[in-house]
Amino acid sequence: MNPEAQWGQSAQQFQHMLSEGWGKALQAFQQLGLPSLPAAGAAPVPQISFDTEKLQALQQQYVKEATDLWNASLAGTPEARDRRFAGEAWGSNPLASFTAAVYLLNSRSLAGLAEAVQADDKTRARIRFAVEQWAAASAPSNFLAFNAEAQKKALETQGESIAKGLQNLMHDLQQGHMSQTDESLFEVGRNVATTEGAVVFENELFQLIEYKPLTAKVHERPFLLIPPCINKFYILDLQPENSLIRHLVAEGHRTFVVSWRNPDESMGQKTWDDYIEHAAIQAIHTVQDITDAKTLNALGFCVGGTILGTALAVLAQRGEKPVESATFLTTFLDFSDTGILDLFIDDAFVKFREMQMGQGGLLKGQELASTFSFLRPNDLVWNYVVGNYLKGETPPAFDLLYWNSDSTNLPGPFYAWYLRNTYFENNLVKPGKAVVCGVPVDLGLVDIPVYLYGSREDHIVPITGAYASTRHLPGKKRFVMGASGHIAGVINPPAKKKRSHWIRSDGKLPATHAEWLAGAQEHAGSWWTDWTEWLAGHAGKLVPAPKTYGKGAKYKAIEPAPGRYVKQKA
Repeated sequence: MNPEAQWGQSAQQFQHMLSEGWGKALQAFQQLGLPSLPAAGAAPVPQISFDTEKLQALQQQYVKEATDLWNASLAGTPEARDRRFAGEAWGSNPLASFTAAVYLLNSRSLAGLAEAVQADDKTRARIRFAVEQWAAASAPSNFLAFNAEAQKKALETQGESIAKGLQNLMHDLQQGHMSQTDESLFEVGRNVATTEGAVVFENELFQLIEYKPLTAKVHERPFLLIPPCINKFYILDLQPENSLIRHLVAEGHRTFVVSWRNPDESMGQKTWDDYIEHAAIQAIHTVQDITDAKTLNALGFCVGGTILGTALAVLAQRGEKPVESATFLTTFLDFSDTGILDLFIDDAFVKFREMQMGQGGLLKGQELASTFSFLRPNDLVWNYVVGNYLKGETPPAFDLLYWNSDSTNLPGPFYAWYLRNTYFENNLVKPGKAVVCGVPVDLGLVDIPVYLYGSREDHIVPITGAYASTRHLPGKKRFVMGASGHIAGVINPPAKKKRSHWIRSDGKLPATHAEWLAGAQEHAGSWWTDWTEWLAGHAGKLVPAPKTYGKGAKYKAIEPAPGRYVKQKA
C-alpha cells in the first residue's frame, strides 16, 4: 500500500474513533438526566436534553480540530496553549505535548457539551461546574506518569524530588490540609497580626482588641471592625505595609476589632442569635462604654458584614442607633445572586444540614476551606498537588495563603440558620420575615450613611451581589468597585499603587450594577484613599489620643494583641 493510501486509511480510522468517542461522551451526559428512584426527601433527578444544532456544530468542530491535531503531531510537536504545559519539558517531548493538546481539546469539547444542555438554569450550572472539576482533576500535569516537567526533575535530581514529594505528602496528611505556603515561616503575633494593641474585653464568643494610637490626636468617634467568623481577623492585619487596621490607626481612628473564638465542642450549641446579641451588639456597646462615645463607625467584611447588617437592624427595631456610619466590604445582605455558591444550595441540602447539625455540633473548618479552594481548583488545589508532591517543591512564603490555611470551625446551629435564611430563602431582605434576637429584621430601618465596596472578580460575593445591598438600605450610600477578587481586591494598600477602582461621580445608584458601571469612571490605585476620605467626614472632631487601653478597672488590658483566641487552631 502506498503512503498516501496508508495515510488515508489511518485518517479514516482516526475519524471513526473520534465519532465513537463523541457518542460515548454524549451518552454519559444524557445519563445525567435519566429518571431514577430518589433517596427519601431528595428531589428527583432533573431531565436534560440537548440543542441538536449545537451538538452537530460541536461534533463537526471536534472532528476538525482533532484531525488538525493529528496532522500537527505527524509534522512535529503540537502546541498546548495552557500555562500548566508551558514549561520547556512539555514542548521538547512530542508525546507529552500531544497528550496535553488532546486533553485541552477534550476539555473544550466537554465544556461545549455542557453549554448545549437544555435544562433549568441551576441544573445547567451544576453540569458546567462538574465538567470544570473533572477537567481540572484529569489534567495530565496532575499525574507523574504524564507530567514531563516532574519526570525531568526526577531524572535531574536522581529521584530526590520524588522522595521530597512523598515527605511533603506525609506532612500534609499529618497536618490535615494541603500546604499552600511554607507555614513554618509564619507565626501569628510575630510576623503576621503585629499591629500593637491589647485585648480589653472577652467573652466565650470573641475578644475585643483595642489598638495603640499612632497619632497624637484621634477622631472622637471610634471605629469597630467585624471580620468574617469563617476566617480569622488578621486578614485585615497581615503585614504592616498591607494592614487595613494599621492604616485606620495611622489615619487617626481609635480602632477596635472583633477577634472571633475558634469554636470547639463547647460552642456546638451557639446560634445566629448568639453571634448577633452576644458578639456584634456586645462589641458595639462595649466600644461605646470604653470610649464614652454616643455613636461609633463600624465595618463588616464578608460574613462579618452580614452579621453587622443584621445587628444594626435588630438595634433599630429596639429604637437604638449607636452606629453613625457603616462600611460593608464584599458583603451579602441580599442573597438573590450568590454566584457559584448557589450550586450547592437546595432544599435537600439545607434539610440535610439542619438534620445533621441544626441542634448542635460543629462544621469543621477544613470542610469550609476545601469548598472554597475547589471553587478555583487549578489555582488553589492542583497547582499545589503538582508542585508539592510531583516536583517535591516547597511553596513560597505568602502571608495571605498562610491566613487562608488557618481555618475556623462554625457552630452547627449558627450555620444551619445562616444557610436557610440567607443563601436558600434570602430572608434578610424580606421585612419581618427573619426573626433575630426576638425581633423582626427590617433593613429598611437601618437609616445611616453606608459605604459599599465590591470586587470585580469576586467569586465568593459576586459584584452584583455586593451591589444588591443598595436596594435595601435607605440611608445615603456610596458604592465603589475595586479590581481583582474577594481578598486581593480588599487588601490593596495605596502605597503599592496597584489595581484600579471605579466610582460614579454623580453618585447615582441605578437598579442594576451593569447600569451603575456604565456611568462609572476608573481611577488608578487603591480604593482605600476614597474610603478614608469618606470615613473622616463621619468620624467627628479630633481629640487627644488615649494614653492607656480600655477604661478603668472594668476594661483593663487582658493580654497583648493579637490575643489567644486567634491562635486557636481548628
